[in-house]
This record gives sequence, structure tokens and C-alpha cells, in this order.
Amino acid sequence: MKWLLKRVAGAMFTAWAALTVAFVLIRLLPGGPMDFMRAQLLSRGERGAQSSERMDAIVQAYTNIDPNKSLPEQYLEWFVALVQGDLGMSLWHNEPVGNILFDALPWTIFVMGTALLLTFTIGCGLGALMAYSEGSRFDYSSSALFTLMNSVPYYIAGLLFVYFFAYNFDLFPPRGRVASGVELSDPVAFYGSVLYHGALPILSVVLTGFGGWAVSMRGNSISVLGTDYMRVGELRGIPRRRLVLNYVGRNAILPLYTSLMIAVGFMFGGSVILERIFAYPGIGYYLVQAVNQRDYQVMMGAFILITLAVVIGIFIADISYNVIDPRLRANEAD
Repeated sequence: MKWLLKRVAGAMFTAWAALTVAFVLIRLLPGGPMDFMRAQLLSRGERGAQSSERMDAIVQAYTNIDPNKSLPEQYLEWFVALVQGDLGMSLWHNEPVGNILFDALPWTIFVMGTALLLTFTIGCGLGALMAYSEGSRFDYSSSALFTLMNSVPYYIAGLLFVYFFAYNFDLFPPRGRVASGVELSDPVAFYGSVLYHGALPILSVVLTGFGGWAVSMRGNSISVLGTDYMRVGELRGIPRRRLVLNYVGRNAILPLYTSLMIAVGFMFGGSVILERIFAYPGIGYYLVQAVNQRDYQVMMGAFILITLAVVIGIFIADISYNVIDPRLRANEAD
């Protein structure tokens, strides 16, 4: 229990520190959110003493911060609102930031989560096959091909897919997350359209990402195959299928589990460029849009979600690895 409390405290401190640094940096930059809102109001002709009070009220309503207070007081007001789930108002969309981002969140999870799951599954399966046929032509050619594919950035593949499959051949839609006019009341058409629009973003991540997992799985599997307990198992006549499934697969995939959970956290950050290329309205799409439009509240809200996702992913990897690997529990017992 003490070990778990330390991990929880460490994750909470990391998240708090990252959000605090982001708050301070954004507020101290010239032309920050409050200065920008004042400039926007002044450009509309809002002048005079009464308009100054009105501007302060509008700034506080949009940012959850009283501009007349000191930075520590502003931070306290913002943090209290954040804990209560209030992320402020969007300057561009003129609606709560929480509504915008939480509407986009499931779409980012769908695209990036599906891509990550397929990438990991395909990569581990092919990596195991490469290890079992070590030294063969399949092993050498696959290693070279997968290394080459893994060196191509996913956004380059995304641009190529949009150019060829969306615009040249018109096989897939170049933008959007579901066809217009398709409603959830028709689930077959709705989910079919969702898969159709998400195919290219998912494919661009999978084709450029599974090679890295495959090469890592190959190396881990070869290491396990050369251990003494595998030789003892073969000498005792244990069927090869049982050895592969119960010993090689489990032990080779364990080191990749931590990387998978960390990748789950970072998938929100990885969606920024991908969603912009495919005009796919997810967290990354709104983050880039907010940067271009200087919509500071949406920027901060997206950063909060990305930060929490990374911290939670690492935290889950930390505590769950101790559960799935019996060797760690044995060490703690000693």
C-alpha cells in the first residue's frame, strides 16, 4: 500500500507541476490571453471607464481569472475552476472549452487507439515469426523492410494517402469523421461511415509504426529462446506450441508492455499533426486550430488533456507491470 501511495503522489505531483509551468508561461508571454482579449474588445470600439470594467468582467468570464489580481491569486482561481471541471470559454467558438474537447475526445481515442492496438498486435505477431525463423530469408528481408517503414514519419504517409487515395483515386474521403446526413439512428450506416473516414488516418499510423514493434519483439523473443529454462523445457519434452505460447510469448512481450502504456498516453500528442492533415476534428485538430486563432483557453484545455493522458498512461504502466510480472512481486517479498 505504501508503494502504491508513493506512485499516486508522484503522478499527481507530475501533473500539477506540468500544468503549473504551462499556466505561468502562457500568462507571462507578451500578448497573453488577457491582453489579447482586451485588444479584441478595443478593436471593436469598447473604450472608456465603463468599458474597462466591462472588459475585466468579460476576461474573467472567459478565463476564470480576475485580471486585476496578482499572478498567484490568478493561479489559485484558475486551479480551483480546473478542479471543478471548468476550463473556461473558447474565444473563437464562444462555447465552453469542456464541451468542445470532450466532444472531440472519443474521436481521437477511436483513431489513435485503434491504430495503436493494430500496430502493437501486428508488430508483435510478425516479430515472433521473425524470431522463430531467425537467420532465414524471411527474417532478413522482413527486418530490412520493417526498419525502412518505421523510419518513415506517419505524417508523410498521411500526406501521400490523402494525395493518392483521397484526391487522385477518390477512394476515401479526404476530411471529416462521418458523412453529412448520416445519423446514429441508423447504426450500420453511421459506424460504417466512421470506419470509412477513419481508415486513412489509422492506416498511416499502422503502416509506419508496426515495424518498430516487430523488430523489438524479434529481439526479445530471440533472447528468451536462448535461455536455459527453454532448453530444459525442450529436453523434458514439453510441446513446442506450449513453450512458445506460455514462455516465449509472455516473457518477450513483457518489456514491450511498458512502452505500449506510455504510447497510450502519448497518442493524444501524436494526433496533432495527423488530425490536421485529414481535417479530422479531434483533440489535435482543435489544438492546432486554437494556436492559429490564438484561442488560449482551448490551447490550455487541450494541453491539460494531453498532459493527464501521458501521466495516467505512465502511472498505469508503473503499477500494472508489478502485477503482470511475478518476478517483481517475488523481489518485493524478499
